[in-house]
Formats: sequence, C-alpha cells, structure tokens
Amino acid sequence: MTIALWRRLLAEFTGTALLVTAVVGSGIMATTLSPDDVGLQLLENSIATAFALGALILIFGPVSGAHFNPVVSAADWFLGRRAGTGLTGRDLGGYVAAQVTGAIGGSILANLMFDLAAVDFSGKDRAAGHLWLGEVVATAGLILLIFALARSSRAPVAPAAVGAYIGAAYWFTSSTSFANPAVTIGRAFTDTFAGIAPASVPGFVIAQLVGLAVGIGLLAALYPDAGQAADQVVVPTAERDPALDHRA
Repeated sequence: MTIALWRRLLAEFTGTALLVTAVVGSGIMATTLSPDDVGLQLLENSIATAFALGALILIFGPVSGAHFNPVVSAADWFLGRRAGTGLTGRDLGGYVAAQVTGAIGGSILANLMFDLAAVDFSGKDRAAGHLWLGEVVATAGLILLIFALARSSRAPVAPAAVGAYIGAAYWFTSSTSFANPAVTIGRAFTDTFAGIAPASVPGFVIAQLVGLAVGIGLLAALYPDAGQAADQVVVPTAERDPALDHRA
C-alpha cells in the first residue's frame, strides 16, 4: 500500500528539521559546556548527531524512508528508474523542497531554543579544496552504505549503520561530513559552532553532487542491480494491508 505523498513530505520536513536542530543545538551546547576545547566540542556534537540521526530514522523511516538528504533522494530516483522502483520525478521534487525547508526551519528552531536570533547567517568560511574533497568522500561513502544495505536486504540496520557512519565521518573527513545539501543550506542560518558561511554553501553542495556521482558509479560496479532495492532506501515505506494481518 503506497503511503500518501503529503504524509511522506511531512515526515521528510519534520525529520530533516529535527536532524538540523540536533546538529546545531548540540554544537551550541558543546561550546557552552566546553568553551576551551574544540576537540571535545566536536566529540559532543558528533555523538549527539549520530544518536539523533539513528532515532529519527526509526521514527520517520516507515513513512518516508527517512532520506533527510537530497542526494539520497536523487540517487533513489536515478537508480530506481529502470526497475520502476524508488521515487518518481514528482516525488523527488517534493522531497528536496521538504528537506531544504525543514533544514532551514531546524536551524531557526535551534537558535530560538538557545535564546539566539532566529536567523543569524554564519560567518564561518569553509571554502577550500581539501574541504570539498572531504565532502566528496563523505557523500560517496554515505550513498554506498545506504544502497548496499538496501540491496543486501539489511535495511533494518540502517538506523544504527547510518548514524555510526555519520558520527565517524565527523572525524575522518576534513569537512566534518556535512554530506547533505539540505543540511548545508540550513546550517548557513546559524552563526554558531555548526554554521557555514552562505558564500561557502555552493562549493559544498557541488562537492556533494560530485560525491553523489562517484557513489552511483561505484554502486554500478559493485551492485549493478542496486536500483531494484530503491524502495528499501533508507527504510522500507510500505504500509501493512490489514487484510493480510491474520490474528487469532
């Protein structure tokens, strides 16, 4: 049974908003609690983000798949076209719009929770070649992980696996692993630990799109039929048919 598009878009909007709220809010709390230790701030921020992402996938995955990320949705659409699975073009447009607006709303919510201006554009410059390379690596790895899990029928472990990957990628990538155009845009709306200057956003988004292409290319080599599992990304979204639910 197909879940209504409006319900899926609401799930993507709310889930992405809460994800960005977790990223930004934990960054603000980290700088408050550990003002003189940047390493500890990053540890606190990464742990909170990883745990929050896993929990949000559990909450919203059964409704929308819990993409929360335009590159994941774009890969789902692209890979699923031949197999007739995954998102349609109409779905993709709605998902991306919901994710971007949700990310902006999440940043504003975090600012307000910590008694900051609702919108305060970041002044943190993140424009450099090595950071863009980090985003390519982080995004390609994320796409590989998600579709490998779906293709091998291991989507149920996605909440733990995706949360763990993003938490680890905070540390092994030079960019601290944004790996998400919507989250990147949202984080421009806060001048806090997790912020990114608006002028740095295009470079990060382009790098993430390159990472998307690299990830799809690797999937084509490693899992040529990955598109057949597009309906399972990140979490299966089929509703149970009550007629099939036989109970004593």
